[in-house]
Order: sequence, then structure tokens, then C-alpha cells
Amino acid sequence: MDSGITVTGTGQATAPADVLRLNLSVGHDAADVAAAVAQVAERTDAVNAALRAQGVAETDIYTSSVNVYPQYADSMSVAGYRASHSMIVTTKDLTGFGRLLNAAVDAAGNNLGLDHLQFDVEDKRALMDRARELAFAQARKKADQLATLAGQSIGSIAAVSETYGHAPIREMLLSAKAGDGSAPELSVTPGEQTIEISLEIRWSWA
Repeated sequence: MDSGITVTGTGQATAPADVLRLNLSVGHDAADVAAAVAQVAERTDAVNAALRAQGVAETDIYTSSVNVYPQYADSMSVAGYRASHSMIVTTKDLTGFGRLLNAAVDAAGNNLGLDHLQFDVEDKRALMDRARELAFAQARKKADQLATLAGQSIGSIAAVSETYGHAPIREMLLSAKAGDGSAPELSVTPGEQTIEISLEIRWSWA
């Protein structure tokens, strides 16, 4: 094995969220498959139209899953069918969550579900660059200290490996606010996205 030193450095970079993603679903129960699918299709179209009317681009609404399955009675006989259509909605209007949700509810009623919402940073390249720089600086500092303790000098880099991860958005606060006489809007407070990069670096001795 070649002589040298291997150390790990970790760097984190954080930025405010700049995009909101909603996972909405439309579901419907019916006695037969055709009726369930037809109702879901109709109400999904209505939700899409309502969201576009609120300024969401058509390209920012896309299907994430479609499901159709039987529902069983206590006797295990088929009692009906359920169809569902899940979609991801992306917006940069971080304060518009309640308005979009109300529009979708108006379009689909009790058939609408909000499965998930997430704040994120759309372009993480600058965050990753900063985290990588911090990770390298930490690794180099460790290597210099260990080399001094060992009575050696750091030479060239022999190998580098990178591990990437990100911390979840900090907890979001939800509250309700009254609009102009219409239904109250749920408001959410975006958090921050943290990118973490670890570098394992091997230096040869000089």
C-alpha cells in the first residue's frame, strides 16, 4: 500500500427555498371502473384549469401516478372501484399555497387530496460548489495537522471520492388567514435547503 494520508472533510451550504412543489390527488369511488375513471378525469381537468387560472404554467403541472383498484366488502366481494390521479404542481409563488389549494378544492371538492408539499431550491449548483469548497478546506486542514504530528509533508493528491446529501427543509409553519370574504387560506412559511458534501481525499507524502 502506498504511503500517505486519507482524511474526510464535510461542508454544508444553505439557501432560502425558491420553489414550492405540491403533490395533489383526485380520487373517486364508483360502482364500476368506467364511472370511477371518468369522474377522476373530469375533475382532474377541472383542477388543472383552476390552477392555470391562478397563474400556474401548464408545464408546471404533471402526472406522478394513476391508480385504479377494486374495493372489497366485508364478504370480500367487490363492492366498487376507486380511481385516483396524482399530480405534481410547481410554483415559485411561495406565498400562493393557500390560494392554489382553495382553487383546487373549488374544482374537485371532497375528491381532492393534498398528499405532500415541499419547499426546495431549484438550482443547487451554487450550493454544491460552496459545500464542496468547504469540505475540501476542512479535509486539507486535517491533513496538514496530521502530517505535522507525523513529521511529514503533504504531497500531491492521489484520490478523491465525494458523497452528496441534503438536509430536509426546516419545519414549515402553517396558519389560516381570512381572504376577501371567501374561504380562509392556509399559509405556509418556507424554510431553507441545506446541501452537505463529504470528500474523502488521499494525499501522498511529499
